Amino acid sequence: MNDFTFYNPVRLYFGKNQVAQLETELPKYGDKVLVVYGGGSIKRNGLYNDVMTVLEKLNMKVFELSGVEPNPRVSTARKGIDICKKEGIDFVLAVGGGSVIDCSKLIVAGAKIDEDPWNIVVKKVDVKDALPFGTILTIAATGSEMNSGSVITNEETLEKYGWGSPYVFPKFSILDPTYTFSLPKNQTVYGIVDMMSHVFEQYFHDATNTPITDEMCEGVLRTVIAAAPKLINDLENYELRETILLAGTIALNGFLSMGSRGDWATHNIEHAVSAVYDIPHGGGLAIIFPNWMRHNVHVNPERFAQLATRVFGVNPEGKTAEAVALEGIDRLSEFWISIGAPSRLADYEIDHSQMETLVEKAMVYGPFGRFKLLQAEDVKTILEMSL
Repeated sequence: MNDFTFYNPVRLYFGKNQVAQLETELPKYGDKVLVVYGGGSIKRNGLYNDVMTVLEKLNMKVFELSGVEPNPRVSTARKGIDICKKEGIDFVLAVGGGSVIDCSKLIVAGAKIDEDPWNIVVKKVDVKDALPFGTILTIAATGSEMNSGSVITNEETLEKYGWGSPYVFPKFSILDPTYTFSLPKNQTVYGIVDMMSHVFEQYFHDATNTPITDEMCEGVLRTVIAAAPKLINDLENYELRETILLAGTIALNGFLSMGSRGDWATHNIEHAVSAVYDIPHGGGLAIIFPNWMRHNVHVNPERFAQLATRVFGVNPEGKTAEAVALEGIDRLSEFWISIGAPSRLADYEIDHSQMETLVEKAMVYGPFGRFKLLQAEDVKTILEMSL
């Protein structure tokens, strides 16, 4: 494995009624709080009232930024930054899913610079400070509640990029599975695909001798595969919700990448697609990831075969490693389809018309991918396989 340094300072509160921990955490930072949330689901499921009750009890001065998009936009982050600067905000509370948290990360970083926040995303400005912030999670998906990464879309230029900084780790994150009960089936499915994709991105790396993280990745995947079909038919099952909620956090909080650096090419390709077409991130991954696998199985068929046998139960007897690998990839596709994920870009009415634009946007920083370095022709092939 590679040498590594591990750092994750996030305090995690997990379980029922953990919103009460706000009474302990918030007074540490001041009395002006900006609450950031999305389209209003937190008002329908009661979380908004629960949060505001605590904030009122603490005599906090509360400001709000609502309407964060599923693919969070830099223009929305700019609104939050303006509030922070104008009102002297002490703390940002992100209440929602990964999109709300990602947007809040740019807000807390952007509040400490004079430049436009998009310059942070495109790495023209280094983050050297940030306002403190915390999260209350409502969707099991991105792991953003326990990491320092963020993905932001520029709707004017049709660009979508990931960025990160150790200054934007949440101070704390509250994960109460009951707040995910109201999540619709389709968003539950997208979240499951997203967290599994995060595991795959870390599983396919260029390091050697990684048996510990291999087993951890495979264990998370097997657990999600066992729980997901049950959950989509029983959306208010507490035990299933808590299993999937913790899986999403573990999938991208750094634990699974100790000693290696993952590939992340599929995410890069999907970001280009959803930047142009504004499709659900999890939906795009469900379509693209199996085709990235098929395109790259020759790089290390034994690695793919290991995944196929240990996670998808493929019988390797009498088969080549590549045959086992391809059977495992097919089983992955079948599993995602079985729980309701899309399988073709055509499901989103995407065709060849923007192919060159998609490739160009994916290649903006040049060849990418650690398991296999992708060139423009590779990206085009994977996208064409996905149509």
